[in-house]
Amino acid sequence: MLQVETDAEGWPESDRWQAIADKAVRAAIQHSPDARFLTEPVVVEVSVKFTSDEEVHALNRDYRQKDKPTNVLSFPMVQEDLLDAIDQNSDDGEVLLGDIVLAHGVCVREAEEKGVSVEAHATHLVVHGTFHLLGYDHMTDQDAEEMEQAEREALASLGIADPYPVED
Repeated sequence: MLQVETDAEGWPESDRWQAIADKAVRAAIQHSPDARFLTEPVVVEVSVKFTSDEEVHALNRDYRQKDKPTNVLSFPMVQEDLLDAIDQNSDDGEVLLGDIVLAHGVCVREAEEKGVSVEAHATHLVVHGTFHLLGYDHMTDQDAEEMEQAEREALASLGIADPYPVED
């Protein structure tokens, strides 16, 4: 069973982001090889924090040695090779899959640049972050293509257009 915890005090209209985060995390997991996390008896928790550029900047600097804000950070709590045995990695029936953190100002600026709503872009970033928690990455072209295709499918299920259009 999936549980999505959200802290959106750092964003305007903070009460609406819980539903957005919940839908985005569920869509990503549904369109992954780990869809069973939605129905497993163990509680699989994902934490999503909508916060300031300053907080994301500090996290990016402290954990990734990149001294700048970024749009989204993911902090997996389960090693990729242990995802298959997630129901065996809990003493109390609960497993924290990981944390996702979004920067408000960066998200708003990117949404404007892309010509999409902040809601649609934030949804994409939560989907992207969830796939990182599930072991996806974009370090190679092949990995990036696989991750982007998974994101496209999850976002399409939510009625959100392809964020990676092919440019001629």
